[in-house]
Amino acid sequence: MTTSATRVFLARLAGVRVFDPNGEQLGKVRDSVIVLRSQAPRFTGIVIEVQARRRIFVPMSKVTSIDANQIIVTGVVNLRRFAKRPNETLLTAELLDRTVDLISTGERVSVVDVGVELDRTHDWVVTQLFIQRGSSGFRRRGERKVVDWQEVSGLLLPSIDQDATAMIASIATLRAADIAALLHELPTKRRLEIARQLDDDRLADVLEELPEDDRVELVQLLDVERAADVLEDMDPDDAADLLSELPPERAAELLQRMEPEEAKDIRRLLSYDELSAGGMMTTEPVVLSPDATVADALAQIRNPDVSPALASQVYVTRSPTETPTGRYLGTCHFQRLLREPPATLVSSLVDSDLVPVHPEAPLSEVTRTFAAYNLVALPVVDQNGHLLGAVTVDDVIDHMLPEDWRENDGDDHG
Repeated sequence: MTTSATRVFLARLAGVRVFDPNGEQLGKVRDSVIVLRSQAPRFTGIVIEVQARRRIFVPMSKVTSIDANQIIVTGVVNLRRFAKRPNETLLTAELLDRTVDLISTGERVSVVDVGVELDRTHDWVVTQLFIQRGSSGFRRRGERKVVDWQEVSGLLLPSIDQDATAMIASIATLRAADIAALLHELPTKRRLEIARQLDDDRLADVLEELPEDDRVELVQLLDVERAADVLEDMDPDDAADLLSELPPERAAELLQRMEPEEAKDIRRLLSYDELSAGGMMTTEPVVLSPDATVADALAQIRNPDVSPALASQVYVTRSPTETPTGRYLGTCHFQRLLREPPATLVSSLVDSDLVPVHPEAPLSEVTRTFAAYNLVALPVVDQNGHLLGAVTVDDVIDHMLPEDWRENDGDDHG
């Protein structure tokens, strides 16, 4: 087997693209598989994501070129879903941050990366460890250095006090859905360690992508104050869905700890049936007053915190523009906004033909309305014509799919 590198540090492969011999991208590296043993541990293959949430195993015997920029594989790749065997260890999910002992000094150090080399038998084996000391032992705090793998003990056994620093660094650039898929595969203790080190807004995004059982478990294990802060950073409809899945006592405690305005919106959503427009809507659509301009509207929908579905429409209402708003006047579609001069008033561009739904409208009615008008978002108004929020197409799809759709793409392998 010819390779473009004969020594590789595996943590640097996270996110590297994998190609076939014709240059077609197969996917991206999500983890590396190592078999720990008393002699030099073997690097047996990579786990790549070939489509959203589908991970497969590619053995090193299929790899013809590997470096920190790209990996090329040859032959037929087995598309069967990856399932870790008992004798295998995942680098990112399990080995990074493992605490080991330096044999020469007895110092406790953590594994930051693992170096592998191609040996004479064309097997990839672990030869070096990139390690880090915490507060003492080396010349300065946090110093890192490379040692031979034989210079440490404890590599073969999981550490009970490992932290998640290196793993956080390795997943920093992943999408929230990818991080959620990774957390789903981890033991509860490890999952909680990672969650505790994620920023509030990042953890909020990840919770929205996790299967129901996983997110309920995490929110119950987190400190109450931290859990309340994270809920405040979630979309109100997602936060309401999550709270409805918790034991009533825990949900009430979290609502009590949240900021009053945030809690008010969520309580309002919880008052509706889950499968109604009110139960699915978000209370934070883009709303402008009639005297706002096209320039104002475009500035609002450019906000990266606004989801693509919500950015597709701007709702025009009388004051106040916080939900529940003043009287709903109509909807401006972003395609129309792009075609008009910046100084044009949005009130002159409203689509009055789009009929909003009431919060009690069932899922079936909401779905028919989306299909009839080819919508990606739908305004929700009360009986007095005040805008309460908007239902987005992703919320509708979420409620139409089976509850376990995040865990199963319909083609799982045992």
